[in-house]
Amino acid sequence: MSAEDIIARVGDGVASFAGEQWDRCAGTDNPFLSHAFLSALEESGSATAQTGWQSVPVAIDADDGTLAGVMPAYVKSHSQGEYVFDHAWANAYTRVGRHYYPKLQIAVPFTPVPGRRLLSRDPRLAPQLIAAAETIVQQNHLSSAHATFIAEEEVPLFEAAGWLIRIDTQFHWHNEGFASFEDFLATLASRKRKAIRKERASAVEGLDVIWVSGADIKERHWDAFWRFYQDTGSRKWGRPYLSRRFFSLLGERMADRVMLIFAMRGGVPIAGALNLIGSDTLYGRYWGTTADVPHLHFEICYYQAIDVAIERGLKRVEAGAQGGHKLARGYRPVPTYSAHYLPDPRFREAVADFLAAERNAVVEEIGALAEMTPFKKG
Repeated sequence: MSAEDIIARVGDGVASFAGEQWDRCAGTDNPFLSHAFLSALEESGSATAQTGWQSVPVAIDADDGTLAGVMPAYVKSHSQGEYVFDHAWANAYTRVGRHYYPKLQIAVPFTPVPGRRLLSRDPRLAPQLIAAAETIVQQNHLSSAHATFIAEEEVPLFEAAGWLIRIDTQFHWHNEGFASFEDFLATLASRKRKAIRKERASAVEGLDVIWVSGADIKERHWDAFWRFYQDTGSRKWGRPYLSRRFFSLLGERMADRVMLIFAMRGGVPIAGALNLIGSDTLYGRYWGTTADVPHLHFEICYYQAIDVAIERGLKRVEAGAQGGHKLARGYRPVPTYSAHYLPDPRFREAVADFLAAERNAVVEEIGALAEMTPFKKG
């Protein structure tokens, strides 16, 4: 297939594609890119045109008619659920009499997890997927296109196409071949070790912690987690992004890649966290509680996640967006990346100036944070 022969098409949602063909392009490393996860968002009513996420995946077919490359993309009517904040850009665009929405979002909805966005069996198709996104913007008079939480190796591809690159920070835990949590603690300064041991002990006093995965996950577990998710969602976003049905679909289609962690009091769950399991990474996503227990959030979301990663031999824990409090708990600062296509030349110039200044500040902050980690020095 030569570049001149390549024709990209827009699909009617991820669910319109054969799951096996989609996953051949996406691979198996990152569960959020799987057909099962993305189609569950659509079929549950969580990511739809009605919620401001119209699914328009971009696809390139091979000569035999099978899927050769694909890109999860959405026409957005707002900027909620993205975790890369462009509200100031939207306001500036509106002030000069232009419409920022709709825009094109290349992303996994509601999921600040880095990963590939140019999914292909042939890496040479990546530039064509980028070009297709630009064409969609131009032909449909959209303001812009935004590829968020892209894999680091995709940054040069977007840069070569002239997209603007934005950098942000997350905190990830790295497994250095630890055999136990105590092995990990041994890498920390003495004062930090004592603080974490004390924090863990106080968090679970009078409680039991259980892990539930695979076929052991029942609807009662999702019912419990839904209560926690609703409470957190209503406080953070006004209303939860995900529907109750989404979690049932997750259990039906991806149970082996789900790890639920519950804190139990007298056999009743009072807090819980949802994690997804990748090939080498545990991804922490949502958490909630119906009780006010000091440090329980840190225990269920961060320390238990480390325990899971060590037991399963995973290389990393990615515990979601933001959260400088993770630093003191052994999570290191790492850069994340997004790419932005802004066809209006004046708007692009203004955003480029902003991103240059922001990028310098973020790089300096990552360096400063790295010096503040609790690990032994020298």
